[in-house]
Amino acid sequence: MTSGGGYGDASQKIDYVFKVVLIGDSAVGKSQILARFARNEFSLDSKATIGVEFQTRTLVIQHKSVKAQIWDTAGQERYRAVTSAYYRGAVGALLVYDITKRQTFDHIPRWLEELRAHADKNIVIMLIGNKTDLEDQRAVPTEDAKEFAQKEGLFFLETSAMEATNVEDAFFTVLTEIFNIVNKKNLAAGDDQANGNSASLTGKKILVPGPAQVIPEKKACCRS
Repeated sequence: MTSGGGYGDASQKIDYVFKVVLIGDSAVGKSQILARFARNEFSLDSKATIGVEFQTRTLVIQHKSVKAQIWDTAGQERYRAVTSAYYRGAVGALLVYDITKRQTFDHIPRWLEELRAHADKNIVIMLIGNKTDLEDQRAVPTEDAKEFAQKEGLFFLETSAMEATNVEDAFFTVLTEIFNIVNKKNLAAGDDQANGNSASLTGKKILVPGPAQVIPEKKACCRS
């Protein structure tokens, strides 16, 4: 069972922190998707992201409190060298294009290549076709995106940040997949420790993120 846990309850106990990155060309709506998910807001006069920004939202997955730390990376070429470092440590990614601009979809393979070069190889990735509210201007058929996602082993959804269509589902799908993988890893590790074996777990092209990428927040502080 998955449910949204409000928009910033500071007193809430956190069981896990998952870092998720938003990537794709400039002006495809990455910041609007983040604003819709993190604060349930949308702005028609949104400005281009400079460098990297991040926001958080806490939600409940299978009775555990999960804080999603979502990084919004600038799509402009001149920031690419800066933002590549921010892929490291991410356990999830939303790869976004604009359904009304074919070029933004044609650039997806390049973004995916960069993501896989800099992020953990086991990262959970969802392809997002944004701006379905502009259906009459569609330039990217849904089937093209579905075919690409299937070939690359990605999740796929079309969204509208303006109309709040599928934005929650997109994040929840990625975060729940990460959570399930982590839970399976913990169970396997417990069983193997009891049997004196090292843990090993794989599944549908998505492997288990390492402990450096999934950080229980209650253990994050350091001792002096």
